[in-house]
Amino acid sequence: MKPAQIFHQYIWIINTLRTFHKLTLEQMNQKWQTDCVTDGNALQRSSFNRHREAILDMFGIIIECEPKTYQYYISNPEILSDDSIERWLYSTLSVHGVLADCASVKERVVLENVPAGVEFLDIILRAIKNGKKVLMRYQRFGADSYEKVVAPYAIKLFHQRWYLLSHTGSHYATYALDRMQSVRMTDQNFEMPADFSPQDYYSEYFGILTDETPMAHIVVRAHNWTPDYLRTLPLHHSQRELCTTEHYTDFSFDLRPTADFLGQLLSHGNGIEVLEPQDLRQKMRQLIADNLKRYE
Repeated sequence: MKPAQIFHQYIWIINTLRTFHKLTLEQMNQKWQTDCVTDGNALQRSSFNRHREAILDMFGIIIECEPKTYQYYISNPEILSDDSIERWLYSTLSVHGVLADCASVKERVVLENVPAGVEFLDIILRAIKNGKKVLMRYQRFGADSYEKVVAPYAIKLFHQRWYLLSHTGSHYATYALDRMQSVRMTDQNFEMPADFSPQDYYSEYFGILTDETPMAHIVVRAHNWTPDYLRTLPLHHSQRELCTTEHYTDFSFDLRPTADFLGQLLSHGNGIEVLEPQDLRQKMRQLIADNLKRYE
């Protein structure tokens, strides 16, 4: 069986249990055959148990069975609500399955372009897995290319671009994969400190920039339709909804307001107004004023 077909079966089981919450194997088998997951063939218990184990290994999703009712259910649904790689894999494979089933209307599906650099993902991930440093040739915008050996700590996806978080021997550095011209895994070993967490490293930031911008308690006022955008896709894990009126909603954030965060606020146009702190409000005012000068 092709991998794509197997992944489709995994996703079907997950989605079905998320929709109906609890099902016996017999109930699941009826839906399995109705949906023609395997051309109408039955879902055997042995196959289902293998799929349960694979789903746990791949997505971290635990499918348990209630002893009294013999109903199967997902015991840790919260894993599909965080920013984990398991959730990202599940989301990606779900979309892949839907698009594969609808290939006949592919010309009516409009996607975003993915920048170059994806071809280096495999090498970098293997280096991370094996604890090997990588030698890359890198070219920043407006500068000459150069070679550098770094310890690959983690990769991060932000705004359709992949980035490598690395350690150069003296400091942390982030490199965009689409600016890499070549990448090679070296024989040099490295060991990431046991107390270092990429999630913690980025937790005080929005985006990919990690400079010395001080932490701040930020309050913004969202107008028009912007509150719904922020509710359905929060900008940061610290986002909190403070109050709501007929005309606006106030949200707070606790993070380091780097250029990435300010750029995101500006992308909402007049739908976002910074209330606090005053120095950040003034900075936003200056950015908007500088931008207006370009149109004079």
